[in-house]
Amino acid sequence: MRLAIGIATRGRAAILGEVLAELSRQARAPDRVLVCHVTAEDVAGLPARFPAVTFMASPAGLPRQRNAILDACTDCDAVLFLDDDFLPAPDYLAVTEAVLRAHPDCVVTTGTVLADGAKGPGLTVAEGRAVLAADVPPADPLAVTPHFNGYGCNMAFRLAPLRAHGIRVDEALPLYGWYEDIDVTRALSRHGSILRLAGARGVHLGVKAGRVSGLRLGYSQVANPVYLAHKGTFPWSHAIPSAARHLAMNAARSLAPEPHVDRFGRLRGNLLALADLLRGRAHPMRILDLKG
Repeated sequence: MRLAIGIATRGRAAILGEVLAELSRQARAPDRVLVCHVTAEDVAGLPARFPAVTFMASPAGLPRQRNAILDACTDCDAVLFLDDDFLPAPDYLAVTEAVLRAHPDCVVTTGTVLADGAKGPGLTVAEGRAVLAADVPPADPLAVTPHFNGYGCNMAFRLAPLRAHGIRVDEALPLYGWYEDIDVTRALSRHGSILRLAGARGVHLGVKAGRVSGLRLGYSQVANPVYLAHKGTFPWSHAIPSAARHLAMNAARSLAPEPHVDRFGRLRGNLLALADLLRGRAHPMRILDLKG
């Protein structure tokens, strides 16, 4: 089995360098590592440090960059997508391969996130490595449980069904691609199972640099779930509570926001999306017209 690791990146060269260095600790080395960036500054100094890594450029946007990676790993059987701020434990890839071999019906795997800085102010590289060092692996590293979707910061796709059914990451979800991971993994789940792996473990630093503006993200929090519900990859029973939950959270916290979150901007985006829904003009691509 040939396994690739694919990383889409923008504006985080220093953190990306730390992630690429961490990949050298994998007990099962990847057959290919592909990094898709937008500008040369995104990977400044890294091609010389990591000559075995394939660096490629594409237009901006997480879905576009991940599709470029899919197009480039035609010689592989599976691809593990990692965020450019995700630190995998040394046996992450070995566990992923073992599970894919043991479960031929599995089309998507997603790992166990030991700490997720995306849910707070973020973690430093040192903090992430400390979490990995302190982790006690499960008694059965190959234990799996069915899961609804792959989590975008660490998810692997078996490529044969993806190619056979022409499945792509939806480029109508621009920039940060809010819920693109749910969309593409639920599309794949029509052809097999999604499994959460107990033994494939890692830390998502949740670095804030390079993120989409609060206004645009807030719009996506409402427009994207509705778009995916119409598309059929995200049930209405999930889409409506998701949009409502983010709207309520942004409204409640906008008066005393966390220093690392633009709650007022997100709330404005939520309300703009609701207004567009009432007018029948809401669409994920509308964020490209929003300023701020």
